[in-house]
Amino acid sequence: MPDLEVTIGGRPFQVSCQPGEEHFLRSAAAMLDAEAAPLIAQMGRLPEAKMLLMAGLLLADKTAALEDELRSVRARIADLEARPITTRDVAVIPPQISETLAEIAARAEAMAARIEEKARA
Repeated sequence: MPDLEVTIGGRPFQVSCQPGEEHFLRSAAAMLDAEAAPLIAQMGRLPEAKMLLMAGLLLADKTAALEDELRSVRARIADLEARPITTRDVAVIPPQISETLAEIAARAEAMAARIEEKARA
């Protein structure tokens, strides 16, 4: 089991993790350190346990806010997916565009026929 040293709030900590999970541990420690840094700047030197507790609570608060936002977004997506498609949701192509495209297609077919005739000659 790999042992890593991480720094949180300017203090080194020895922690262990499963092989291959070192980058997750370093990432989590960096997040905790990012929360601890402003605490130390505002309050000065804190006891280790209090610093870790406060930083953890700040992270938990951010996580709870993100989970609320995620729930809201998922509910909105579910609402949109459950809503039947109406004609106002579908782009309506003006009839003149269809006519123009049909005319262009006819011209292209006529040109292709002429090219085939010249190729046979």
